[in-house]
Amino acid sequence: MPLDIAVLRATPKVVEESQRKRFKDPAIVQQVLDLDAKWKQAISQLDGARKASRLVSKSIGAIISTAKKQKRQPSEEENAQVVKLKQDKATHDVLQHTLTAHEKDLKEQRDKLLNTIGNLVHESVPVSNDEEKDNAVIKKVGTLRANDENKLRHHHELLWMIGGYEPERGTAVCGHRGYFLTGPGVLLNMALQNYGVQFLVQRQYKPVYPPFFMDQAMMAKTAQLEDFDEALYHVTGESMDTPKYLIATSEQPISAMHHKEWLQPTDLPIKYAGISTCFRKEAGAHGKDAWGIFRVHQFDKIEQFVYCKPGESWTHHDEMLATSEAFYQSLGLGYRVVSIVSGHLNNAAAKKYDLEGWFPTLQRYRELVSASNCTDYQSIAMETRYGFNQQQTKQKEYAHMLNATLVATTRTICAILENYQTEDGIMVPDVLQPYMAGMKFIPFVRPPPTNKDKPRKHPAQKQQKQKPKPKPQQNVKDQSKNQNTKNAPKNDDQ
Repeated sequence: MPLDIAVLRATPKVVEESQRKRFKDPAIVQQVLDLDAKWKQAISQLDGARKASRLVSKSIGAIISTAKKQKRQPSEEENAQVVKLKQDKATHDVLQHTLTAHEKDLKEQRDKLLNTIGNLVHESVPVSNDEEKDNAVIKKVGTLRANDENKLRHHHELLWMIGGYEPERGTAVCGHRGYFLTGPGVLLNMALQNYGVQFLVQRQYKPVYPPFFMDQAMMAKTAQLEDFDEALYHVTGESMDTPKYLIATSEQPISAMHHKEWLQPTDLPIKYAGISTCFRKEAGAHGKDAWGIFRVHQFDKIEQFVYCKPGESWTHHDEMLATSEAFYQSLGLGYRVVSIVSGHLNNAAAKKYDLEGWFPTLQRYRELVSASNCTDYQSIAMETRYGFNQQQTKQKEYAHMLNATLVATTRTICAILENYQTEDGIMVPDVLQPYMAGMKFIPFVRPPPTNKDKPRKHPAQKQQKQKPKPKPQQNVKDQSKNQNTKNAPKNDDQ
């Protein structure tokens, strides 16, 4: 994925400052511009060689044409000129071939380096490289369940007790983080998907069921280079087939859905509800969240994806976040919204919000939703243009692309289990009951699992034991957005 080279040429200092905000080396901007200057010089030389070759060809043609008009054979002198000119043309052709290869090599070098530069960081993003301390809390919403007597169970225990999954059988089949969802675990998973799709359709989103794998060349236009090592699974197929990768999110194929298309103002906005299974290696998360299904290699997700006019993406960003908030409010889950620090934005995002759900057992917030405005960063790679034809525009414009999770089912199941647990089982949120054959309560059907190691207690939980008069519940009112709110400690979720 690239930043527009025109932005570097016109405002290199702006791009350098954005790189500093990302805690990346700003020197890369000048390196790209140096390669760009060499490339433009190579283009000029190539154009000169092509022009010289055309002039030689024109001179040869003129000699032959003159002889034909005079209805005679070329003279010895003219033949000698033609031989000399053909030698010159051969020399120009060799030079042209060399310059073409040089120009192509310089462009590849420039673009490869350009693709590592991130999108321009929005001015409202908190500048820091420490997400644990400096992610800005925008708001807190809902009633947060307390765990004063330390009696609440962890989500992996609860999922086991309702007969909702088989972790050991899963790991025996596919290895680390493998699992079978069973019984009520499957019903919850399907209920969240069905309810989520309906939720988005009512808000004018069009359901899309995308391919679950992409060609390597197309994936490279939407995924960062490090994703190929840390997140993406390589798929091997027929010997003559192109390399392919399993998708880590439906955002990837949907961002390529309008590849090389020209979207008119009347086409936009286009709002898609991506429905997919997602596959992630989680190579950078070794040892994190080993319990249960919170962080797994395979999960289902409903994704919001929007194509819009360039001047409207920030409005859509807020609307997509509000849609996700409304979804979790309907589930009765407490949460907070944080603005992610500049140093932890992925390259495509100009700004990103996370919605973090409340997990009462360890008394902490965990990431459930990410909502990113990628402006024109992805559409440049996909050549998804905006506006009228080229003759009517002075410069290229690109549609803006945004993405936001509605529900990653496995994580949301974990949040529901912890927040809706009772001594005998799990209450089913009202909005999900129609999708679970009217089931209102899921009873425990087996004792808790035998844990070789107990989950580590969160510091907030340890501190509660020191309080003389703990409160049974902590009510948090919906707070308006305020970048100056006390900053949130960041979890290890991604």
